[in-house]
Amino acid sequence: MRAAVLHETGQDKLEVLDDIEAVGFGPGKVRLRIRATGLCHSDLSAMSGVLPQPVPFVPGHEGAGEIVEIGDGVTGLNPGDRVLVCWLPACGGCPSCKRGQTQLCLTGFMNAGTANFKRAGDGADQVFGMAGTGTFAEEVVLPASCAVPIPDDVPYDIAALIGCGVTTGLGAALNTARVEAGSSVAVIGCGGVGISVVQGARAAGAAHIVAVDPVTSRREAALRFGASEAVAPEGLDDVKNSVTAGEGFDYVFEVVGKSATARRAYETTRRGGTLCVVGAGAVDDFLQLSMFELFFDEKRILPSLYGGGDVLRSYERTIALWRAGRIDLAGLITHRVRLGEINDALDQMRTGEALRTCIEI
Repeated sequence: MRAAVLHETGQDKLEVLDDIEAVGFGPGKVRLRIRATGLCHSDLSAMSGVLPQPVPFVPGHEGAGEIVEIGDGVTGLNPGDRVLVCWLPACGGCPSCKRGQTQLCLTGFMNAGTANFKRAGDGADQVFGMAGTGTFAEEVVLPASCAVPIPDDVPYDIAALIGCGVTTGLGAALNTARVEAGSSVAVIGCGGVGISVVQGARAAGAAHIVAVDPVTSRREAALRFGASEAVAPEGLDDVKNSVTAGEGFDYVFEVVGKSATARRAYETTRRGGTLCVVGAGAVDDFLQLSMFELFFDEKRILPSLYGGGDVLRSYERTIALWRAGRIDLAGLITHRVRLGEINDALDQMRTGEALRTCIEI
C-alpha cells in the first residue's frame, strides 16, 4: 500500500512509497482504511525533531476512515464502521484515568514506541507511525481504543479535524481556561488550532477576542471565525491598550509553542488572569519567569494537552456545536491534496498559507 515516510529526523520532504505494510494486527486491534487526514503542525514538529518520534515514521495523527477488520476481543466496533482516529486513547485503569484526567493517560505515548508499519519483504525494516498512529497511509493498524465511531452525518474530512486540532483548540478555551462570558481574550498564533481557540472563546461568550498572527491571511480568517480584532504581533501592545485600557487580557492563549511567545503572552495577561499554553514546544526551550512576578501578579499558567479534558466527551460536544451551527469546521479546510502531493501541503503549512490541508487518501 501507499504511505508517506520520513526516513531521518530533520528532513523536510516525505517520500511516498508503494511497498509499505500495516503490521501488528491481532487481539484488541483494528485495521483501518484511512479516507481523510489533516496536516497538523505537530507533524512538522515531529519531522524536525521538536517533538520526539522514532524514525523512520509515517506522519499523520489527525485522521478518519472505516474499519476493515477487527481482532479478537474487540467489542463495539465492526467492519464498515466509520471512525475517527484518537491518537491519545485512555486506558481507563491508570491513576490519571481514575482521576478523570484521561488526556494525561500515557497509553498512547507507549504506542509510539512500537512500529505499526514495515517495508514489504522478508526482514524488511520496521516503520513507526506518528504518536502510535500514522494516518498518511492508506491503511493503519491501531488499538481498538484509537478508533472512535462517528455519526453518519459527519463527513470524513470534518471527523479528521475533530481528531486533533479542533478538539485541542476548543478544549483549551472550554475545558482548560474555562473562558467566561463577557471576558477579553487574546489568541497568539492563528493556524487551525488557534482558530479553534477563537471559536471556543466565541462559543463561551467572550466579549472581545483579539487574534494575533504575522500572516495576513490568517488574521483575515480569524475575523471570519469570530475574532473581534486581528493584529500582527507588533500591534499587540496597541490593541491591549485599546481593549483593556492597558491592564491586560483576562485570557491569553499561546498557540505557537515557543518560549518567547509564551513570555509575550504572560506579559499580555492581566494580573489575576489566565495564560493558557496550547502550543507544543521543544524540550530544551525554557520559559523564564521570576519568582517575584509569579507571586505578585497571581497569573494562572495553565498548559492544555489535547484540549485538557476527556476527549470522547469533547468529540461529542464538538459535533453538537457543529450541528447547531455554533462552530464552522468545513471553513477550516483551506486546501485539499492527494497523498502524492503531500510535500505541497507541507510547504503550504510552513508558509502559513493553509489553516488546515485535507489529504484525501
